[in-house]
Amino acid sequence: MDERHRIGHKNVLKKEAVLILLIAFLLFVFCRAPIAYAYNRVSAVVLMDGEGTVLYAENAGARMEIASTTKILTAITVIENYDIFAHAIIPREAVGVEGSSVYLREGEEWSILDLLYGLMLRSGNDAAVALAVASAGNVDTFAEKMNATARKAGATDSHFVNPHGLHDAEHYSTAEDMARITVYALKCPIFAAICKTKAHRYEKRTGDGTEKGIFYNKNKLLYSYVGATGVKTGYTKHSGRCLVASAERDGRTLVCVTLNVYDTYGVTRSLFDRYFASEEK
Repeated sequence: MDERHRIGHKNVLKKEAVLILLIAFLLFVFCRAPIAYAYNRVSAVVLMDGEGTVLYAENAGARMEIASTTKILTAITVIENYDIFAHAIIPREAVGVEGSSVYLREGEEWSILDLLYGLMLRSGNDAAVALAVASAGNVDTFAEKMNATARKAGATDSHFVNPHGLHDAEHYSTAEDMARITVYALKCPIFAAICKTKAHRYEKRTGDGTEKGIFYNKNKLLYSYVGATGVKTGYTKHSGRCLVASAERDGRTLVCVTLNVYDTYGVTRSLFDRYFASEEK
């Protein structure tokens, strides 16, 4: 190989080495750091105990999109304002709602309780609209009730305009507010029982008779973390990955909120482990 070819070969090797290092660096960054999405440009994390004391916080007061974790507030608002043992006829506006669904059909008859399980276990956006209409007449009036419940729970920098959490510029909360709403909701035995249920059998009435089925909870923490008691997952392209989780050990309850955090389950487990362990010492 002459000198010119030797120099050219060295330059190619240098470029390949630089490219490999660049790829390795990018992989390191994206694997280690929370992913920033188009709307939520920061990640937020709050760990709170069952009495409302903040134990850990990152960007706790940042206004964020919260996706389906909204349904925590939806559920407790329905429970506090409506007869959960009543039945509702599914209206047209609750059919075919964008995103996750329990596949409601117009005219079906459901119990409010079964719709609440569909809301919290399967994250049905259609169930959210059906519950809003059944308990308040329409979504806008129900959103007013949601905001009143949020204020009662101690949320000071949140605004809700729908019961499901799909993207809306006027629909937002903070990690700390979501923790306070969750601590408040968990004090309700009915809510606490629903959100820790792994599977629920439901029954609905249709024009052809009665149909039965089963909802399985999407919250992986319930199946993998000792003491996990809920609460709700969430994701949209605007919000990023969200999780509001609760766990109880030795009579102590912890609530962890992660908003726009890629490894929601990993971060939550780590914080739960750290603070439960600190109590054992």
